[in-house]
Amino acid sequence: MNATPPADPAPHTPAVLYPLQPDHPELVAPFASLVQRSGARRLWMCQSFKAETHQVLAHLAGMGHTVPVGTSVTLLPLRHPYEAALQARSLALITGQPVVAGFGIGNPDFVAGLTGSPYASPRTAVRDYLSSVRSLLDGETVRHEGPYHQMHGGLLPLDHAPRVEVGAGVLRPGMARTAGEVADVAVTWMTPPSYIAGTLRPALHEGAQGRAVRPRIATAVHVAVVRPGRDPRRLALAAAGRHLEAPHYADMLSKAGVAVDPHDPVGTADALLGGQVVVTGTPEEIAEALDGYRRAGVDEVMLNPSGVLLTEGVHAAVADMEEVLAACDSMLPRPRQHAAG
Repeated sequence: MNATPPADPAPHTPAVLYPLQPDHPELVAPFASLVQRSGARRLWMCQSFKAETHQVLAHLAGMGHTVPVGTSVTLLPLRHPYEAALQARSLALITGQPVVAGFGIGNPDFVAGLTGSPYASPRTAVRDYLSSVRSLLDGETVRHEGPYHQMHGGLLPLDHAPRVEVGAGVLRPGMARTAGEVADVAVTWMTPPSYIAGTLRPALHEGAQGRAVRPRIATAVHVAVVRPGRDPRRLALAAAGRHLEAPHYADMLSKAGVAVDPHDPVGTADALLGGQVVVTGTPEEIAEALDGYRRAGVDEVMLNPSGVLLTEGVHAAVADMEEVLAACDSMLPRPRQHAAG
């Protein structure tokens, strides 16, 4: 049987996700500041085709926001595994903090536009890519000849960079098994807790057979605090956005029992809310729902405020996350106080 990862010292403390593509690094600064003052686990960013993700995170560190960071996810066709490993290690050096370097495929048209054709086997592409990145970060010389990349060499040695975990974007059980084989972290998005517990986690563990430690699961969860004048359905649809149009997300949600229908926005919104793909309520109710994600096997929850960010702006989104983080902190077990005497 595989060993279990070490116990998380703060299992109720979520991370913070900036879910958009920023025009300027300073747009992300309020999120980084929130991580610093709240003690949130990490600042995550997605692939950005405006201000590039790694450069934004490095800029924030230069502003003094030296916090743990993660990419959820950058697209592997954009860079060779050597460049990917170098970028991730550079972030760890610049921030002085742990980094999760998460990678995903992108859609077939995107891959074809960069490489000439879609990956015949996305799972092979991810397996080979992550294996090379992990080996390079471990200081190994990599000799790989495969259908999707070649690698002969290694990074220049360093002995003082913080740990970099390598992650794989996971939506369906096949990729979960691949992540189980080679990743340190399985990064999921819009995956309901029941689907994680019943489908992804077993597949991840199946793929990890023979490894000393199973990969962690990090999941982005849409959240929005209920406030006067807010329409939860509107926020749910704004949060899910164009993901609902993507076939792989629609397929995953269907298999998870979340019925999305582009011709029925009200029913779709209700399904997203009912399936806890989008979590709303008081901060305390949201904290309880996030605890349900942890019981389903999620090791790191990312607070994704997309719906509020898109409809009300950055300050409203940060205020929501700050209240949710405080509610999660209040759930942490406290040391027993002994009476003096």
